[in-house]
Amino acid sequence: MTTTTATGAAIDPGRTALLLMDFQPAALGAVPDPESVLARASEALGWARSHGTHVVFVRVALTEADAAAVPTRNKAFARVAAAGHLTEGTPATAVHESLELREHDLTVRKIRFSAFAGDTDLRAELRARDVDTLVLAGLSTSGVVLTTLRQAADEDYRLFVLADATADPDPEVHQVLMEKVFPRQADIVVTADLAALSTAGEPATRG
Repeated sequence: MTTTTATGAAIDPGRTALLLMDFQPAALGAVPDPESVLARASEALGWARSHGTHVVFVRVALTEADAAAVPTRNKAFARVAAAGHLTEGTPATAVHESLELREHDLTVRKIRFSAFAGDTDLRAELRARDVDTLVLAGLSTSGVVLTTLRQAADEDYRLFVLADATADPDPEVHQVLMEKVFPRQADIVVTADLAALSTAGEPATRG
C-alpha cells in the first residue's frame, strides 16, 4: 500500500481522536484476513493510549424502534433491519473484546454507515475536547470509513486513514479508495507511522 502523507505532516495527539469503527463480529467476518486488521487496530489503540489521544469506539446497532423506522427505499439498511442482523444487545453489535474500552473513551452507537449518522453526540463531544484531527480505522473501507471521511472532511477536520487497520470485503475497492479517492481529503498512513507522526513531548496517558 502506497502511503500519501504530506511532507512535514505531524499529529498533535492531544487534539486528535482515533476512531475505531465497526470492529464487530459481522463486519470482521466479511473481510479477508480479519485477524491482521484487528491486530493493527489494537496497535493503533496502544499508540493512542500512550500518547494521550482521545479514543472513540463506533459501532452500528439498531433498536426495534430504529429498525421499524428504516424506510424500504433505503437499499442497504432495509435489508439489515428486516433480517435483524444488527439488533442492539446481540453479540453481533458488540465491539471486539480485544479492543478494551476505558473510562475516558467515547462510545458511539450509530444507525447508518457514517459515524455521525443519527442522533449520536460525536460532534459535540469532539468540539468539547477541542479535537481538530481524526485518525480513522474501520470496517469496511467502502462503508463507515468512506462515509465518515467524506462527512468529516466537509466539517473541516484534518484526516488520516490507517490503511492497514481498515479493510473491505472487496480488496479491489479498498485499493481504489486508498490510492485514488481518499488522498484527495486525507493522508493515508499505516499504523507503524503513528509514532513518527506524533508531535514531540511527554505523553499524557489517559486512564
